[in-house]
Amino acid sequence: MWQKVKRLFVIKTRFEAYLIIYALALGAMTRGAHYTVEYPGVGGYLLFAATAGAVFLGGAKILDAIRYEQDAKKAEEAETPASD
Repeated sequence: MWQKVKRLFVIKTRFEAYLIIYALALGAMTRGAHYTVEYPGVGGYLLFAATAGAVFLGGAKILDAIRYEQDAKKAEEAETPASD
């Protein structure tokens, strides 16, 4: 039972990663828009840029992790002999 629940929180494909990155970006841009209202001027725009930069860094890390896990899985499958 818990295995099925835990699987819901694991990113398995690049498509799922893009959906999560989109959701993060949507929230970050909303937060950034609030920053420009709350802190008018250059400070607000710098905070807006920081929220966008955080999504870029987080998204790149998520995509790299997906690629790493897929490559490791392929290497593991190649090492194990196929039984007929």
